[in-house]
Amino acid sequence: MIRNVVGSVLALVGATAAVWSPFRAWYDGRHGSDYRIGDLFTGITGSGGGVIGSILLPFAVAALVTLLGVVLRSRLLVAVAGVIVLGFTVLWMVRVGQAEGSLVVSGDGRGLGDGVANALGGGLLLLLGALVMAGRPRRHRLEPAAGRPHPTPDEGPPPEPYGTGHGTTDHGTGNPYDTETRSMPYAAPGRFDVPAEPPRDPGDRDQRGRDPNA
Repeated sequence: MIRNVVGSVLALVGATAAVWSPFRAWYDGRHGSDYRIGDLFTGITGSGGGVIGSILLPFAVAALVTLLGVVLRSRLLVAVAGVIVLGFTVLWMVRVGQAEGSLVVSGDGRGLGDGVANALGGGLLLLLGALVMAGRPRRHRLEPAAGRPHPTPDEGPPPEPYGTGHGTTDHGTGNPYDTETRSMPYAAPGRFDVPAEPPRDPGDRDQRGRDPNA
C-alpha cells in the first residue's frame, strides 16, 4: 500500500514536470511549444507552430497515461508514460544537434534550457515511480473443497458409509458382518433359534401328578 502511494506521487510529479516543460526554454531561449511535432521526424526548422501541434502533444498523452496507470495501479502504464517522455525528449535533442551541429549548455541563456531538464527529470521520475509501485495485489484462487471421489473404471466404486449399501461385506475394511446386521443391534423374535426342552410324555406328567400313597 505504501509503495503504491509513493510510486503514484513520483509518477504524478514526473507527469506534471513533463507537461510544464514545453512552456520553458529548450534551446537558445526558444520554448518547447515552438517546436512542431512534425519537425522531430523531418528536421528542425525555424518556423514555429501552434501549442496543440507542438511537442506538448506527446507529453499530454503521457500525462493521461500516467493518470490511468495511477488509478488502475498499473506499473506498466506508468512505465510507458515515462518511455514516451524520454523518447520524444531524446529525439528532439538528436534533431536539434543535427540542425545546430552540436548541443551546448551555457549560463547566459544560450544552449540547452531548463525545459529540457524538466522533461528529462519528469521522464526519470515516471520510470522511478513505476519501479516503486507494487501494482495490484494478486488474488489467490481458492481450491475447491475435496468431495466424495468419483470412481474410475480401474478403481471401482468408492467405499460406502457405515450402515448404508446393499452388499454383504463392508467395502475397504473386510468386515464380515453385513450392513443389515450392523443396523439391527437387537435381533427380532425368531431371528435366532434357541434350543428348547424336549416335549414330555403326557402319561409321565399324569404319574407325577398322582399321590404315591393313594
